[in-house]
Amino acid sequence: MHFALMTMLACANAQAGAVENLETCRALANDAERLACYDRVADRPAQPATDPIPAQSDATTQIASRLSERMELDQKDKHGTFLFRPYRPVYVLPLRVMHGPNEWPASPNPENTVTQPLSLDTTEAKFQLSFKTKIWQNIFASPADLWFGYTQQSYWQVYNKSDSSPFRETDYEPEVFTTIPLNVGDEAFKLRYLNLGFVHQSNGRSNPMSRSWNRLYAGFGFQTPSFILQFRPWYRIPEKASNDDNPDISDYVGRAEVNALFRWGEQQFALIGRHSLKGGSANHGSLQLEWSFPLAGYLRAHFQAFTGYGESLIDYNHRMTTFGLGISLMEWL
Repeated sequence: MHFALMTMLACANAQAGAVENLETCRALANDAERLACYDRVADRPAQPATDPIPAQSDATTQIASRLSERMELDQKDKHGTFLFRPYRPVYVLPLRVMHGPNEWPASPNPENTVTQPLSLDTTEAKFQLSFKTKIWQNIFASPADLWFGYTQQSYWQVYNKSDSSPFRETDYEPEVFTTIPLNVGDEAFKLRYLNLGFVHQSNGRSNPMSRSWNRLYAGFGFQTPSFILQFRPWYRIPEKASNDDNPDISDYVGRAEVNALFRWGEQQFALIGRHSLKGGSANHGSLQLEWSFPLAGYLRAHFQAFTGYGESLIDYNHRMTTFGLGISLMEWL
């Protein structure tokens, strides 16, 4: 009887100690210390320390996250249909200097060649508007989406007071494309999406200043730990020779472009190259560099440099170099 009573008291004391220890463990803020405390209460042997599984770097995670958010690749980043979304950069360059402005816009089609030179200032303004909206999400229950995109570039001779500050050129670029999310490759170089689309681009002007073309394109988006690489080849839809404003445009503006996007902290860089993919007299292309950094809130400083052919449609076969400085509200990523 005395032995049974002692046993019951010992069990009660042990149980009270366990409760007290559990409450102590529960109060610990550090996860590792709290888990070790629970192990001691449960009388579990301590586990040997192991090296943690290496995690993706912050830069890689940030790039992957931004790309998925902008392109709505992962299901968690999809926002439904008919919502205005960012596409290409939105910027205003109040100061843009041209070296070698195109005073004689010309084309192999005689109907699209001016007969008198244009009076142009070498300093002007440029702005770009761009957006997209999804018109069909998860096509036929697949991960693919159907988009409508629109980009507009305007070149404004705002300082040309003698000609009443006209808009020298405005290019309109509507397009329809399908985005197919992919995960091909490893973290070092991964194909994240495929775009298939149709794009029309024109300046909406009458002869001899009219310029336009239609294309079918495929866009490939690659993700690396430090940058995004986009490759977009296209095929120009042929037109009748009598109606073709610019029959040799592919030999100047190009047949493909490569866009490399870098981030360094809050700074963003974009390098865009186009090429005709031909040699000889058709060996032409262009290179454009963009750099932006934060100013206040969503407002960013934006610098742009361009050299080559086809910055605008009216200049598609005219080589020039330009430098622009201004502000942006939206960037590539």
